[in-house]
Amino acid sequence: MKIITFGEIMLRLATPDYLRFHQATELEATFGGGESNAAVSLANFGLDVDFVTRLPENDIGDAVIKMLRKYNVGVDKIIFGGERLGIYFLESGAVSRASKVIYDRAHSAVSEIEPDMIDWDKVFENAEWFHWTGITPAISQSAAEVLKIAIAKANEKHITVSVDLNYRKKLWKYGITAQEMMPELVAGCDIILGNEEDAEKTLGITTESVDVTSGEVNAEAYESVSKQIMKKFPRVKKVITTLRGSISASHNTWAGVLFDGEKLYKSPVYQITHIVDRVGGGDSFTAGLIYGIITYKDDAAALNFAVAASCLKHTIKGDLNLVTVAEVEKLMAGDSSGRVSR
Repeated sequence: MKIITFGEIMLRLATPDYLRFHQATELEATFGGGESNAAVSLANFGLDVDFVTRLPENDIGDAVIKMLRKYNVGVDKIIFGGERLGIYFLESGAVSRASKVIYDRAHSAVSEIEPDMIDWDKVFENAEWFHWTGITPAISQSAAEVLKIAIAKANEKHITVSVDLNYRKKLWKYGITAQEMMPELVAGCDIILGNEEDAEKTLGITTESVDVTSGEVNAEAYESVSKQIMKKFPRVKKVITTLRGSISASHNTWAGVLFDGEKLYKSPVYQITHIVDRVGGGDSFTAGLIYGIITYKDDAAALNFAVAASCLKHTIKGDLNLVTVAEVEKLMAGDSSGRVSR
């Protein structure tokens, strides 16, 4: 199955060893972004996936291409132009100090993309799945317009469309709010992922009050929001919610629920007690879910694979979830011992 993801990939500059920005004398450079993170995970799971974006035609853009090729992500649909790659700075939190992200992505190559730059008929040749996130339409109106065309073309070709709502309040700054833009885009989607804040901020749909600081999340509280989403967007077949209980920056609970219109599936709850890096956790969940739906043909198994894959991502530095299917399935089966594999 051919999968297409579309969005922005950025240069990530992170302080090492939990240092604060003003303490650091060096920054660790990697690449990451919602849709590219998902693409790497899917390729790592053995699926055929192409990432579509716009990169500057310089050494940094070339470094992105080399990184994606390293992880077997298709890059032949990527276009070139513009002056720069977006950057984000990360200060990793610990215990009661939260992580901090600073964006430097104004006027990035993909934010200045125009509707006539991508031939979506060519991009979608032999494709069966298209994935995007709410980050892409947040970076610029022109990126949102390109995405609108892509979703319409995917619908025309009967390609499954999934979205991670991914609300980022720091990005919606070009005069249109998430609630003004996102509903039109989401209307063309078959599968929706997100959390309680995403649904409220992007779609105006609320659920019962949830205290994410308690470490305990009542999964059933999310059935009502799933039903509201399906009523508002009749095309949607599944709504999946990630459930993160934030006990501290270093200790989270992690689970998920999936609603198929009739039944609410609930995953096991994982205690992630020593988080190495939570950035990219949602993207790893998305990729795990897509893999699970394609592979298992069973919603409960697909959800459990997604949660286990994302749980493992929290143990890996960087945006990318560099784990194998066998490692995920081992955790799904209940082996969380971390014993050395010999």
